[in-house]
Amino acid sequence: MAGLEILLCSDVPTQIVIGNLLRMAGMTAMTDRGPTLVFVVSLSMIDTVVLIALMTTLTRARGQSPAALWLGTRSPLREAGLGLLLVPVIFLLVALLMNALVRLLPALHNVPANPIEGLATGGPHDAIALGVVAIVAGGIREELQRAFLLQRFEQYFGGATVGLIVLSVAFGLGHYYQGWDAVVTTGVLGAIWAAVYLRRRSSVAPIVSHAGFNSLEVLRVALVGP
Repeated sequence: MAGLEILLCSDVPTQIVIGNLLRMAGMTAMTDRGPTLVFVVSLSMIDTVVLIALMTTLTRARGQSPAALWLGTRSPLREAGLGLLLVPVIFLLVALLMNALVRLLPALHNVPANPIEGLATGGPHDAIALGVVAIVAGGIREELQRAFLLQRFEQYFGGATVGLIVLSVAFGLGHYYQGWDAVVTTGVLGAIWAAVYLRRRSSVAPIVSHAGFNSLEVLRVALVGP
């Protein structure tokens, strides 16, 4: 059952089903320039609602508390402050790591233009829409999902360390369409946010850190381009 829960909440089944339903409804997913903003926004926001509802239901079905899973016993305000402090650290780390990979392993930069970054260059409204997705689907959904999956690994599949490694690798591979350098970078970020959750037992700091980093990335692209 735990394995089935991990599969159901991995984002793969939900995004496949929702994406196919959106296409059946007549929504265009891809053009020659890449994914369409309306499809990305619709898929991400619907998937966020479905996935959080699914994780909440499965957690309660085991007699566990979603609040205990995601908030723990620490002060949310203090955890949010920690998350804010991590934002510039994460931003600097990504800049250093991406530049190091380009210089030392240029073959990993196999996608010249990040297709997601291109969605933020259509004007202020596009940047705002992508920013909302980056905060809600990126910061909130992915960190709640990370905590849920880490708990399942910790209790049923080899422990927290195994979960951190497996989920970080999967998180990185989930960004393969942005290039192998992005795979490495996001894998490292996933490991950091997973370690913060396991240390704090609260998703607040990872959520704030992740959402803050994503917001800065969207702002950077909107102002200076991909």
